[in-house]
Amino acid sequence: MEDHELQQWIEQISMDSFGRPFVHQARFNRRLRSTGGRYFMKSHDIEISWSQWETYGRDEIEKIIKHELCHYHLHILKRGYQHRDQDFKTLLAQVGGTRYCQSLPRPRAKQTYKYRLECVNCKTEYYRKRKMDVRKFACGNCRGKLKSYTLDLTAPS
Repeated sequence: MEDHELQQWIEQISMDSFGRPFVHQARFNRRLRSTGGRYFMKSHDIEISWSQWETYGRDEIEKIIKHELCHYHLHILKRGYQHRDQDFKTLLAQVGGTRYCQSLPRPRAKQTYKYRLECVNCKTEYYRKRKMDVRKFACGNCRGKLKSYTLDLTAPS
């Protein structure tokens, strides 16, 4: 979906759900990760997360658009447009918007541990990125002595 298609879609949702036109700019933002969308009070523009669109599709984005349009229309009407305001909560429930967007799945970062510590008594293993002085620390399970090993980072996983 392109920005101009998003613009038309938001204008249509605004008329259908709110009975009022959306006359400002809407666009996708590929950098938004922790939020589904944003409403800008100064410019009255709306940005929608591209990652939400790719991950969850049309139905979830429509709920996010309704959420942002609630901010938009209430702010223009000089009514309570913030999340905590009763006007916002009521309008959001009426139009079927979502209060919170779904979390995006996060790619697991590859951990590159350089050191493995092993308890001499209970054989519990600990992995560390930084070198530790094993004389100053003890095992968290049995308080035994630790032995340090350097991991080979060149070996294929």
